[in-house]
Parts: sequence; structure tokens; C-alpha cells
Amino acid sequence: MKVPDALSGQELSDIEELAAAATPGPWHVRQLDDDRAMGLVAVSTVPDTGLGERWPQFDHQRLVAATLVQHPRYVDVADERWDENARFIAAARQDVPRLVAEIRRLRRLLEIDHVRV
Repeated sequence: MKVPDALSGQELSDIEELAAAATPGPWHVRQLDDDRAMGLVAVSTVPDTGLGERWPQFDHQRLVAATLVQHPRYVDVADERWDENARFIAAARQDVPRLVAEIRRLRRLLEIDHVRV
């Protein structure tokens, strides 16, 4: 496996800008239903209630992304990893900024150690 090139400071800043511009978190996975009582897996700004609300009984303006919409069938990934994809997207909202901050922290430590040598 090829080792990727190090991220430049500009690339880290670009990632930070993308995260800062996105809808504020935290994000949550919601299990909802559409108008035909088929599955809808979504990422939302509010937690799942456990009630499996059917459209239009949930606030669609709280949805950030959908990983499964069965009716009409227009969000339906072939590998059927709807739940896994939704968890990844929801976690990315807080994980990406934390990862960028950790890279910056570690780079500062390396610079300090380099200066001491």
C-alpha cells in the first residue's frame, strides 16, 4: 500500500473550513419511515426517538443526509451498508475537526522537539 503524502498546512485549513461551514453538530442517526412505510435511514441534528416516525411526522429540516430512501427508491447503496454509512457520516461531524486539531497538536510537538535538538 502506498503511503499518502503528508497533508499540507493549506489542506488542513481547507478541511477545517469545510467542517466549519457544515451544519453544526452533533449529528445523530435516525431510523424513520417514508410515505409508504419503507425504511429511511438519515443523519439528523436531533437524536433518534426510537419511534420510527413516518413522513410527514418528523421534521425534515433536521435531516442532514440520507443513506437509505426506499420510496421512491433513490438512495439505496448496492452493498446495503445504510446504517454503517449513516454512523460514519454522523461521527465525521465531530471526528474530522478533532483529527485536524490532533494533527496540528502533534506537529507543534514535533516542532518543539526539533528546536530542542
